Amino acid sequence: MGLTMRERRALARESANKYRSASKKQKKALLEVFVEQTHYSRKYASWLLRNWGRKVFAWIDGQPIRFMVGVPRGKTPRKRPRVYDQAVRQALRSLWHMFDFMCGKRLAVMIRTTLETLVSSGELTLKPEVAQKLLSVSPATIDRLLSKDRRSLRLRSRSHTKPGTLLKHQIPIRTFHQWEEKKPGFFEIDLVGHDGGIAEGEYAFTLTATDVDSGWTELRPLRNKAQKWASAALEDIRTLSPIPILGIDSDNGSEFINDNTLRWCKEKQITFTCSRPYRTEDTCYVEQKNGAMVRRLVGYLRYDTERELELLAQLYQRARLVENFFYPSMKLMSKTRIGSKVRKRYDAPRSPYQRLLDSPHVSQQIKAHLRLQKARLNPAQLKREISGIQQSLWAIGVAKKKIAPLRYSQSAAKPARIRKPMKRA
Repeated sequence: MGLTMRERRALARESANKYRSASKKQKKALLEVFVEQTHYSRKYASWLLRNWGRKVFAWIDGQPIRFMVGVPRGKTPRKRPRVYDQAVRQALRSLWHMFDFMCGKRLAVMIRTTLETLVSSGELTLKPEVAQKLLSVSPATIDRLLSKDRRSLRLRSRSHTKPGTLLKHQIPIRTFHQWEEKKPGFFEIDLVGHDGGIAEGEYAFTLTATDVDSGWTELRPLRNKAQKWASAALEDIRTLSPIPILGIDSDNGSEFINDNTLRWCKEKQITFTCSRPYRTEDTCYVEQKNGAMVRRLVGYLRYDTERELELLAQLYQRARLVENFFYPSMKLMSKTRIGSKVRKRYDAPRSPYQRLLDSPHVSQQIKAHLRLQKARLNPAQLKREISGIQQSLWAIGVAKKKIAPLRYSQSAAKPARIRKPMKRA
């Protein structure tokens, strides 16, 4: 990796003073070092060192311009009018907020597939020229227009997985590279804990199930990580999923590696495999959804009451519709290593709903049911309902913090034990 422009400018400023006062032989040595470090041509490098800090004339756009070498010139005034004005930027910002601050590649697909529905339903009031520009804006331009509005917040939580060893040898281990099923129906499953940083007592969990081929994701809240709740949630997902479950793959947690899950898979003729211990890349599809869906929806607060469990169920019921029918996602197609860099190639952004429609392994009856279900949905209305439920969850979490502030603070940690001084011999 070469020097940045700021580093090159600083190097030229220091080298110019030495270059002017050096002898001919010393100038040759300084120039060779300067060219090697900056990768400038030898002729331009010698001109730069000779004229650094001096005023020179140059012809720019047919006009003589006087400027000082080494001093950055001001920005050139824009000559052509802006295609995407403030009205387009404001409408784009509204859509970006509505669709959970997604990247430009995914947001461009969302705009092209839902803008007509949002305008016809009255959710957005746009002029025809603004709507036409939104339909033609590229993903790179979207990222550029929203660059000042982007905010990133990365949080991490602790793992709640405890190994289950009773049936570990009866369940085959599957790695990421051995997953060769290219049709919908093979799900990766995982649990997400909502302890709020306090790993004591009972608290809620979320069961995430993601179809590897299409990306279709189902979320179910659990009262705790007992086997019966996990088995009941899996049965509910199997009943309500639009595609039949052909196989599931889990981590080594005892909530999945147990006799209940194994018996249930044998009864329903479902392939059951598990990943290698401490290898999150084996379940990369569901691990990605844990952050992109669960943590983004409910955050990192503690949920341990019946009311919060009801709100989580209502939230996931609406979130699954928005995520699966409207939100596009990109799948990794290949990775190529070039030296120390890895070049990744993704397919075109498509929603899980669209991937199921394009799959030859999904029956026409299921596709017709999905089209009918999507025609009845309004993404803006669903987003408002999701926001209302999130506010209720947040209010309950804040109220619990006020009731027991010491449990949610660092000062609640146990005091260090004072050791007695050792007696000298």
